Amino acid sequence: MPVRVRIAPSPTGDPHVGTAYVALFNRTWARRNGGQFLLRIEDTDRARSNAESERQIFESLKWLGLTYDEGPDVGGPVGPYRQSERVDIYPKHAKELVEKGAAYYCTCTAERLEAVRKAQMAAKLSPRYDGHCRNLPTSELKKQIDAGAPWVIRLNVPSEGECRFKDVVRGEVVFAWDQIDDQILIKSDGWPTYHLANVVDDHLMGITHVIRAEEWISSTPKHIKLYEVFGWEPPTWCHVPLLRNKDKTKISKRKNPTSLIWYRDQGYLPEALVNFLALMGFSMPGGVEIFTPAEMEKEFSIDKINAGGPVFDMQKLDWMNGQYIRKLSVEDLAKRLEAYGAAGKDPALVRRIVPLVHDRLRVLSDWNDLTSFFFTDDIRHDPANFASKKQTPAEVSALLAAAREALASGDWTHAAMEARLRDLANAKNVKAGDLFMPVRVAVTGRTATPPLTETMEVLGRDRCLARMDAARKALGA
Repeated sequence: MPVRVRIAPSPTGDPHVGTAYVALFNRTWARRNGGQFLLRIEDTDRARSNAESERQIFESLKWLGLTYDEGPDVGGPVGPYRQSERVDIYPKHAKELVEKGAAYYCTCTAERLEAVRKAQMAAKLSPRYDGHCRNLPTSELKKQIDAGAPWVIRLNVPSEGECRFKDVVRGEVVFAWDQIDDQILIKSDGWPTYHLANVVDDHLMGITHVIRAEEWISSTPKHIKLYEVFGWEPPTWCHVPLLRNKDKTKISKRKNPTSLIWYRDQGYLPEALVNFLALMGFSMPGGVEIFTPAEMEKEFSIDKINAGGPVFDMQKLDWMNGQYIRKLSVEDLAKRLEAYGAAGKDPALVRRIVPLVHDRLRVLSDWNDLTSFFFTDDIRHDPANFASKKQTPAEVSALLAAAREALASGDWTHAAMEARLRDLANAKNVKAGDLFMPVRVAVTGRTATPPLTETMEVLGRDRCLARMDAARKALGA
């Protein structure tokens, strides 16, 4: 049987980095085995699901290169791929379970359920449905429903024994049935819950391996019971470890950015983010950290997924993103920077600047901050930036005047300018840094920039000399 895997996000907000993480392992397993990778939109939460979030899911996965073989926007043989377009399927299956005695109608009111919950908590018991309607005669339930009582359909979960199943990552997993709730399958509005729709769709779509986050492992007994009572072959279960903050808690936007849109807008390269996410649950032979999806496919197996809780280390991601930026050609980097402030600028000037900041870019959105002084002559010269414990403002101004004179003629190449400035520093008996810093501040308005004389070469002689004159005025010359 060919491998068929899926991800099934809910379109209820910005696409989550965890969705990409799980998608990566699903897609890699499918590609490794010549199978198919599906995207299914689980939009049964009608209050929170929205079309914009769905669109962002499509765009984010494609931005990362995590393309799928079947899905709402690409079609496929087992569609539709939105659960909201499959709502007529689920009640039929739920009623089939009722007829088998594997599920039952429940007419408990919200008030009764809340009273049961409070009593259980007072007794220090885990809140769960108490099985009240499971024990009522069918005739009595029918009478209540015919009289207009709201109802749901619940799964009839065993009250004793154990559910045992094999998880590829975790080995044998055991849950006591008396700790599993009688899950609602059909809500009072006639729509399915996640659990019913998920299992029915996985079966009808031929999913062979369910590769999902470990937070769903406690729901697996309910899903196994559904496969059992329907008489269907269950898939292979594989629960990947959750992404975690440094304190080992589940990754959350309060401690780490979780939106894929944020990472794209900041200028993380998609290939760097995918590589980083791969390291969260998988290790290449020899401890290699920089690798492509194709290289990962050659070595990947779901039984090689690490069970430990991976720490989502932003510093490590920044380092990795920098590694990928360094690998780009000037032309490629300039093209990518168009979305981060380089668009509309003189292309020739941009390509001259790119080599100066190539090694300094942490993310692509750093471009504007690192290079803005190249594109404007409105430079604010703050006297505080010229302050030195070794030199008075008058002495700094005098050094700038001497530097201007040394730079006013001669070759305007970075090597020639550096030589003239170093000769000047020797002649003035000052350290080179004590001369270069005021010149840097004068021509850029900043104390930290790309290499000084290379920057000046790109800026041009006239602009640099004019800025040095303006700096001396700011210093009171």
